[in-house]
Amino acid sequence: MSHIKIYALQPTIEQFRPQLSHAIHQALVENLNYPMEKKFQRFIALTMEDFLYPNDRSQYYLIIEISMFEGRSIEAKKGLIQSIFTNIEQQCGISPQDIEITIFETPKCNWGIRGQNADELQLNYQVNV
Repeated sequence: MSHIKIYALQPTIEQFRPQLSHAIHQALVENLNYPMEKKFQRFIALTMEDFLYPNDRSQYYLIIEISMFEGRSIEAKKGLIQSIFTNIEQQCGISPQDIEITIFETPKCNWGIRGQNADELQLNYQVNV
């Protein structure tokens, strides 16, 4: 399970939402063996007054937060991050300089899904990759 939050200025989200969605999900599928049909994304559009960032970032600056079950290897997480940078640059033309990614990992017992604790669910994919 992974939940993705993408923070950006409103015009950036309006211009790139489908491409960003695809670029990020493609990286999850390829690096974490994540099922194609499991897409949980939230786009959070901000005004300039609500989104302050350093002058060395452009108007396309993105913050991507990934919440997921713990268990992935360091190599898998590094691969995921690099793939997101690459995919977004190739599919949107947004420089990696304008992208920040944070992964938050929690034990499955801290997730509630479909009326159960996630550590009691049968998943159709492997977490330990």
